[in-house]
This record gives sequence, structure tokens and C-alpha cells, in this order.
Amino acid sequence: MYNFIACISLAFFISFASPSFSRTILEGQSGQIHFILEELYSGLNIPWGLAFLDANTLLITERRGRLYSLDIQTKQLTTIQGLKNVLAKGQGGLLDIAISPTFSSSKNIYLSYSKRHDGKGTTALASAQLTENQQLRHWRELFVAKGDSDTFRHFGSRIAFDNQGHIFFSVGDRGKREDAQNLSNHAGSIIRLNLDGTVPKDNPFTQLARALPEIWSYGHRNPQGLAFTPDKSVLWSIEHGPRGGDEINLIKPGKNYGWPIISYGKEYWGPISVGESTHKEGMEQPVKYYVPSIAPGSLIVYSGKAFKEWKGDLFSGALKMTHLNRVSLNKQYQAIAEERLLESLGERIRAVVESPEGWIYLSTDSGRILRLRDK
Repeated sequence: MYNFIACISLAFFISFASPSFSRTILEGQSGQIHFILEELYSGLNIPWGLAFLDANTLLITERRGRLYSLDIQTKQLTTIQGLKNVLAKGQGGLLDIAISPTFSSSKNIYLSYSKRHDGKGTTALASAQLTENQQLRHWRELFVAKGDSDTFRHFGSRIAFDNQGHIFFSVGDRGKREDAQNLSNHAGSIIRLNLDGTVPKDNPFTQLARALPEIWSYGHRNPQGLAFTPDKSVLWSIEHGPRGGDEINLIKPGKNYGWPIISYGKEYWGPISVGESTHKEGMEQPVKYYVPSIAPGSLIVYSGKAFKEWKGDLFSGALKMTHLNRVSLNKQYQAIAEERLLESLGERIRAVVESPEGWIYLSTDSGRILRLRDK
């Protein structure tokens, strides 16, 4: 009996651990930067969100509804228990993850996910304490988006923090484009909350009748990237367009980003432009748009810690065009250059996150965790 149990334990360990070394996949160059891309782990199922708990611990969400902790050195993967209410269907499931700015004292993490609501699906945000034995406790559902849909697409769901005690959270239009212009639901918006889920009194629509007070900006299609600059002064988003028209936007309170009235994209069913035009008074223009679409799945503003030449650049994973997208900005926040890295990899890059030492970690829809570091 002892040998039988030992064999089961060994099999369980093997199934959740990769070799403790990192395999070099390719070497590359960008200007004066020479880098190496390594594979740290493989075999996951659409790893959607990544967040560093510390320099050696990476938290990973799988869209199908699982949460893991990966030891960077040993490559051991541990399942974190205690998830609730996740509906994995279509583009929905367990989506982003973020570590609270107060984690050292609160032990809180934040998770975004899709959940069933009134027989349909919607986007939700929760907080929970992460214990030392890899359990979630004190689960609190902080926000459930109004604007249910049975389409099971365009959930948005990326999370970002400022340095004033607020959490920002993106919600897609849920496949009902007209809702993105309707302030009485949350579809197609970026949300701003206090860390405890309450609404800040200085949100832009708190005094507007019939407008939902959580809304910070609106007129978005499906923002799957949301990131502050390292000094927390500027909030950026990147969103999926239709057939063309992906956008990078500088997010400002109370602004209307135009979807679906203005767009650089075409309808899926023919060569017809979406909306009225590409410009309209009272609606914001993107800092950059992509035609054809790259299908952006994430966004970071790079700190410059390991690669000084990339300081302040925007990095996003491209799902359709299978590369790591880099956009350089000038001091006026205008896009002045674009580079497409890792194209030879041929992977749908989903999540992008910067490690404490400044390396860039990526997840792919094929289930890999990759690391881009200096050579």
C-alpha cells in the first residue's frame, strides 16, 4: 500500500512540475538590445492572466477556471484553491489577476472573471486573501457589470491600480455594440473603484442622472489591455477593433472613445466601415490604431529596468498577428515607432507582464510561459 501511495504522489508531482532549467527558444536583437527568449513552463490551458507575487512567484490564471502559483526557480506549479462563481464559456472564464498594492498587510489579490447572471453572462471583479498554504479565503465579489449578454464574448477584464487607492477595470461591449454609448450600463467602459469596491466620490458620472457611477470612460469595444505608467500618472488601454481598428488609447475621466459611432475598422460581413466615420466632435481619437487588426490581448508600460532603450514603451501581445508588439512614444504621448518582435515564434501571445527585475514574461494560448531577458 505504501508503494502504491508513493507512486501516486510521484505521478502528481510530475504532472505539475517542469524541469528546473529554462529552455532557450530563440535569440534576437532590437536596435542595440540583444535578448534571449526562454520557455519556463508548458502544458497550460489558455493562461490568460499573469501577476508577480514576488521575484520568484508568478500567479497564473487559466481561462477554464483554474489558478496556479509557479515557482520560477524550481518550475513547480501549485494549484490555488477557493475560486467561486466562474463561468467558463466562449471567451469568458477566469481572466485577469492582480496583486493588491496593500498586499504586504492585506494579503489581497484581485481576480476578474465571467459569471452567470439572470441566465446570461457578465463580467465580475472579486478580491480574496491568499494564504501561505495556497488557499483563497474571504472571497468578496466587489463588482458585477450591468449589461448581461448571451453572446459570451467581449468581457474585457484587465485590471490596473493607481497610487491613490483606486482599482481600474475594463469591461467589453459584450457583443452588443450600441451599449458602449449607454451610460446606464457598464458595457464598453472602464470602471474606477476604491480598493474595497466602493465608488469614489470624484468619479466623473456620479452626479449625472441615469449614469452608472462606477464608469470612468466609455465608448470602448473590448479593452483587453490596461496599464499605468510606472509613475502612475497616465493610464493606457488597448482594445480590439472589429475587422481592423484595434486602438491604443490614453484614458481620461469622463471621455467618450467613440465605439461604435467612430471606428477605423470594417464590418465582418463586408467592406463597409463601422459607424459614421473615423472622427466626430466630442469623441476621442486613438493614439494609435491598427489596420489590419493585430488582436491585442494585453498591455504593459515598460519601466526600463533591464532594457533602458525600451523605457516608457508600450508592449502588447498580438493574438491574430502572433507577435509581441512594441510602440514607442514621444513626450507628447504620440506614437512614433512600432516594432513586431518574436514573429518567428508563431504564437498567439495572450498576457504580458514585467517581472521585478525588468524581464518580460509572456503567456501563449498554446499553454506556454515564456521569458524575454537580456543576453
